Amino acid sequence: MGSAAAAIPSSLVQESFEELERQRELITSCTLLWKELSDHFSSLERDLQLKSESLRSKRQSLDLSTQRSLASLHHRELSIDGAVDLALAKVNERRDAALLALSSPASPLDSNNGNDLPGKLRSFCTTMDSDAFWELVVSKRKEVELLRSELPLALANCIDPPKFVMDAIFKVFPVDHRGTAAKSPNDLGWACVLILESLVPVLSDPELGTARLLVTRSMRERASEMADAWKEGLEQRGGIESAKPPDAHTFLQHVVTFGIAAREDRDFYRRLVVSFAWRRQMPKLALSLGLEDRMADIIEELISKGQQLDAINFAYEAALQDKFPPVPLLKSFLKDSKKGTSSSSEDRNSSGQAVGNGSRKEQSALRAVMKCIEDHKLEAEFPLEDLQKRFENLEKAKVEKKKPSGGGPANKRTRANNGGPMPPAKAGRLTNNAYVSSFPAATTFVRSPSAHTTYPAAAPPYPYDRPTGHGVYGSRSPPTVRDPYAFSTEEVAPAALGASYPPAPMNYPAYGGYNNGLAGYSNGLAPYQQAYYR
Repeated sequence: MGSAAAAIPSSLVQESFEELERQRELITSCTLLWKELSDHFSSLERDLQLKSESLRSKRQSLDLSTQRSLASLHHRELSIDGAVDLALAKVNERRDAALLALSSPASPLDSNNGNDLPGKLRSFCTTMDSDAFWELVVSKRKEVELLRSELPLALANCIDPPKFVMDAIFKVFPVDHRGTAAKSPNDLGWACVLILESLVPVLSDPELGTARLLVTRSMRERASEMADAWKEGLEQRGGIESAKPPDAHTFLQHVVTFGIAAREDRDFYRRLVVSFAWRRQMPKLALSLGLEDRMADIIEELISKGQQLDAINFAYEAALQDKFPPVPLLKSFLKDSKKGTSSSSEDRNSSGQAVGNGSRKEQSALRAVMKCIEDHKLEAEFPLEDLQKRFENLEKAKVEKKKPSGGGPANKRTRANNGGPMPPAKAGRLTNNAYVSSFPAATTFVRSPSAHTTYPAAAPPYPYDRPTGHGVYGSRSPPTVRDPYAFSTEEVAPAALGASYPPAPMNYPAYGGYNNGLAGYSNGLAPYQQAYYR
């Protein structure tokens, strides 16, 4: 045994161990490679399975949607005859009513009851007098809520409601035909929108509702021509950036009312909706224009522009509030509104007017947020107490800024050389109202601007009651006119001047009307224009 072991060289043993080590590393490498391949193929199998399930779900959804569409088409086809018969019956009924109204010697307009707005509306609609109807509507802007409730009932009496409405609004849409004599060429968009909105229930199918509007082909073509004319005029004026909010709103409501939304114009509709997203009806109009699949993109664009409140309204209208939670958006909006206030207050170079503007901006933001919370019933998620407290603090700070700063006798005009009181400048009474004095100009006391942006004109130069040495009065003093609110300084004779001045009390009027210049804000609140909810 010992001789055999001694016969095996050590180098051979070393080579054998090295070979075994290489075999072990090869086996380990193969094992790892197999595991990686197995995991890779398992992942591919899972992905294929998920994609297969997704395709199967989409196919089932498509089949269900197809079945619903076919059922809807079948239902619409069956309802055509009934809808036509009903429409013909209404036309005959309205025609008879119109003939009766035209042949009747008495008219609601001739009656003693001049305040019968519903009666007048029905009379004009029955007789298809679109011009008188339009003039009546635009003259009753203060009664817009009554118009909103009565217009659908009145338009139902028209023989041809689409034609009647287009004839009525044609004076200002798509082009304003009133000429330059009109005082406010763009102030009648509200009337167009109100009439077009009131026409929708009149045109709705009795069975299918707004899914099928009872508008004839000729009326659709005329409505399309009006829409195309408005778009051409918009392009000539410079595009969407030059569009006025009432005009754009009228156009979109016109498209929805007559059901003439075109698929190729959806990008144009989307741009208009985003540009005027702050108008209250825009979320509903966006859905009616066929932008359901683009609502998420619209909401994201509004958020990126800092219009979080508008984004919340769109999210609730499209049932996307789970994807776009409202509370974080409200907090983000409040944070943005505070930036202007904090930056203005921290900047020493900022004027009081800039600080006041930032404060009013934050107050407006607080009002809008509180209204949004109340509209969407978010009190449980976002309590109003903290917002109301912050609003009250801003209001108190604004009231404090309105209080006049204490001046008193400390505001004396003094000499630069001896510290004595500066004698009053002589009030010139020459024919040209010009006077050149050898003394320094009177010091003007300027109060720091408060939170408000505009002030009344400054007070006239200080009216001293005893000017001396004047050419008209000679050695006599002019009549003394004292201001009951003025205060007088101590009578000190100047010592450094060669000439002597008689003692003259110096009267200072109240500071330029600052105390009464803010009468428009006597209630403590700056005028606020609702921007987000109209």
